[in-house]
Amino acid sequence: MNTPVIIALGSNDKGSWTDIGALLGAAVHDLESAGVNDLRRSRWWRSSAWPNPGDPAFLNGVVRGRWDGTAAELMATLAGIEDRYGRRRAERNAPRTLDLDLIDFGGEIREEADLVLPHPRAAERLFVMGPLAEVAPDWRDPVSGRPVSELAGTARIGCDAVPLDDQTPHSCRCGVAQSG
Repeated sequence: MNTPVIIALGSNDKGSWTDIGALLGAAVHDLESAGVNDLRRSRWWRSSAWPNPGDPAFLNGVVRGRWDGTAAELMATLAGIEDRYGRRRAERNAPRTLDLDLIDFGGEIREEADLVLPHPRAAERLFVMGPLAEVAPDWRDPVSGRPVSELAGTARIGCDAVPLDDQTPHSCRCGVAQSG
């Protein structure tokens, strides 16, 4: 199969790690060890927590790679990695050690109880679209056909997201800095 995939990573709770960047770097290594190959990683982006800006800030990034299995198998792999990093799912939008989201699986469009592709909220989030533009600048949303550059410019959530080496806030049409 060797399907092209896009996976978003995020954390705002370092757990037992020295810092969140090290945690996310280890998670990228674990993705590769689990069979996501030909990985290309974006820079890490910092953004306020959403919808609770009082929670610790997030670091987010995106990897592009290839997967030699089904989307369901990849979802199970991502959940297993999250669990190994201490991810708890008791409270929605709570701080988390690791969040792995399957953004795109070979351009497939699906709407099933346990799998929606592309990720249903990714296009609204600058902290996903910004990093995605770094690793897949030609990517288009399979549903709308809109390019990632346009989606990053119109993102409504995470408007304060910036790459760690760039502290200039990106402009959002919503005019409200949010993240998640």
